[in-house]
Amino acid sequence: MPFTLATWNINSVRLREGLVLKLLREEAPDVLCLQECKSPVEKIPLEGFRELGYQHIVARGQKGYNGVAILSKLPLEDAGSEDYAQLGHARHVAARLENGVTIHNFYVPAGGDVPDREANEKFGQKLDYLTQMRDAFHAERPGKSILVGDLNIAPREDDVWSHKQLLKVVSHTPVEVEHLGETQDAGGWVDVTRQDIPEGQLYSWWSYRAADWDAADKGRRLDHIWATPDISNAAHGSRVLRAARGWERPSDHAPVFATFDL
Repeated sequence: MPFTLATWNINSVRLREGLVLKLLREEAPDVLCLQECKSPVEKIPLEGFRELGYQHIVARGQKGYNGVAILSKLPLEDAGSEDYAQLGHARHVAARLENGVTIHNFYVPAGGDVPDREANEKFGQKLDYLTQMRDAFHAERPGKSILVGDLNIAPREDDVWSHKQLLKVVSHTPVEVEHLGETQDAGGWVDVTRQDIPEGQLYSWWSYRAADWDAADKGRRLDHIWATPDISNAAHGSRVLRAARGWERPSDHAPVFATFDL
C-alpha cells in the first residue's frame, strides 16, 4: 500500500500548531516527521492532530530546544532513539510501520556560525554527531529503512544559492559535506529527493534575515529524505512545499515529501 511521508523542521510545534494542522488538512501525508519541536513530549498539542486522523505518535522532547516527533495515520511502534555525540539532546527517534519499514527522524546539530571545531565547540559537536551516525551504520547496515530530517547540510552545489559564496559558511563547507557523504555511504542510503529531482537548484530553507525571502531566493537544501537500496526504487513523487515558507509566522524550513509504494 503506498504511503506519503513528509519531513519538516517546524521551529516550535506549540507556536506553530496551526501550521502543522494546515499541512495535515491540505496535504494529508500518511506520516509527518517533525524536528525542532522545542517541547517536552507531554506538552506536544496532540488533540488537533488526532482529530485529523493522526492517532499514532512516537517522539522525544525537551524543554525549549531540539525535539523530534513522528505523527502517523498508520499504526507504528517506537523503535528507539540514539544520543549520538552524547549531547543529551532529543535529536533522533525511530518508529516501525506494520509493513516492517523503519523510519529514522533526525535533527543534526546546526553547528554554530564558525566552521572551526577549535574556535567553535558546536561545530565540533556537529562533526562528532555525523561521525557516530556513520559508525553506527557501518556496524549495523540498515535495511528496509527511511531516514529523514533536518540534517543541516546542503551537500550538492545546486543545493545552495551560491556554491562559491557558501564554501566557508556552516552547512556547505567541504568538511561537513564530506562527513555527510561518509554517513550516507556507510548506510548505503539513497537520496530519494535527488533520485526524483536529479537536476537544478532545490532548497528547503530560507533565512528569516532576508527582507523578501521569496524574491531573494537565497535558499539551501538542508532537509532530506533517504532510503535504503532495498526500498529506494519504490520512492517517487518527491517535492518541496515551498509555499509553506510563505505562510503566516512560518518556520524558516519548508516541508519535503516523498511517496513510497510499499
